[in-house]
Amino acid sequence: MKDVPMRVFSRPAGRLMVVLVLAIAVMGLSACGLPRLDSQLQQSLLEQDDVELVRAGAPAYLLLIDSLIAGDPTEARWLIQGARLYSLYAAAFVEEGERARRLTARAFDYGQRALCARCRAGCGLAELSPADFATRLQALDAAEGDALLAFCQSWLAWCQAHKGDLRVLAVLPRLQQTLEYLVTLDTPAAGSEAWQYLGILHSLRPAALGGDPQRARCCFEQALCLGGTGDLTVKVAYARYYARLLYDRELHDRLLHEVLQADPRVAGRTLPNVLAQQQARQLLDSADGYF
Repeated sequence: MKDVPMRVFSRPAGRLMVVLVLAIAVMGLSACGLPRLDSQLQQSLLEQDDVELVRAGAPAYLLLIDSLIAGDPTEARWLIQGARLYSLYAAAFVEEGERARRLTARAFDYGQRALCARCRAGCGLAELSPADFATRLQALDAAEGDALLAFCQSWLAWCQAHKGDLRVLAVLPRLQQTLEYLVTLDTPAAGSEAWQYLGILHSLRPAALGGDPQRARCCFEQALCLGGTGDLTVKVAYARYYARLLYDRELHDRLLHEVLQADPRVAGRTLPNVLAQQQARQLLDSADGYF
């Protein structure tokens, strides 16, 4: 067997892939080892403050999740991870276009399968008639909360990657209905993320098509309340979707300056916060041309 050139391992993605392969080999894909590996990798990504390292290395983690799903196609834990990570990666690192549509399609496929794996009532939910959709949604409970959140997150990512497509206008009311049901459940999944997504949805559409700016503001404020000062993503979404919708420059700039002045290093939220600060700078830089 020929020696592998060392330059292959000099790249961040290559190094991370080697670590993943060795970790799996050492643990022998044991039933107790894989959940631990999954948890440790996820925590490592969230604690990382070097965005470029994550940009280069995250695809290796996505490929690992793909392989775990291929090995156990009905395991909800892996499907939930796949839906969430593909959604987050596409939103954070992929420009609009065919690649974003491809990645979010995979995310949404995983999100739908995760919900089905958790509860039969969730199978094919996105394709049902409005009446059947409402009935099936009510059959889901708090035990499906994490799968329901992953389903909503991947659906929203798909919608954002397909904006301009008339199909998106048709599905947004169902996505909103799902999130509104989720926040009524007594589950940790009904936290700041779910309220933030609701705020975005109420800001995306004009009032004639179901949008509600006042409701959007209430949702963002609830997300801030639940997320505390450690979640900077809420303020960025609040500024981008609500403040810009209403041309409220004062609110827009105040929220974004608060993001930039905050310490992004928060347990379990460092990477999202660093990304939020990058987005805050971009929004402030473009504000004069927007308002």
